[in-house]
Amino acid sequence: MPHIIVEYTDNIANDSEIPALLKKINETLIAQDGVFPTGGIRARAIMLTDYYIADGSADDAFVHATLKIAPGRSDEVKKKTCDNLFQMMEEHFVELFETWYIALSMELVEFGKLGTYKKNNIHERFR
Repeated sequence: MPHIIVEYTDNIANDSEIPALLKKINETLIAQDGVFPTGGIRARAIMLTDYYIADGSADDAFVHATLKIAPGRSDEVKKKTCDNLFQMMEEHFVELFETWYIALSMELVEFGKLGTYKKNNIHERFR
């Protein structure tokens, strides 16, 4: 944990540099003073082909990230993490904002103590 899922519209696929964004996401999460174990960080993207934005009259686009974390972190830590991630995303898409109408958003989802199941030996590599 954490996992982050980036959904983006296919009309910006050629200009959005999603693999670079995913790398930056992981780097940003790793840089959060050890709050998130490196071996648990997962970033992935889903290109959307079926969507409808606003009134449908323009070739609008969007990127939405959902950050999912385990419970137990302070509000201050969660805010700092989200602020850092969103600032990085804004910087990543700055040029796209010059050529597209685009909505950029992010949400934080904190799992409950029940309902998550995990088995991960990747952590061992970072110990």
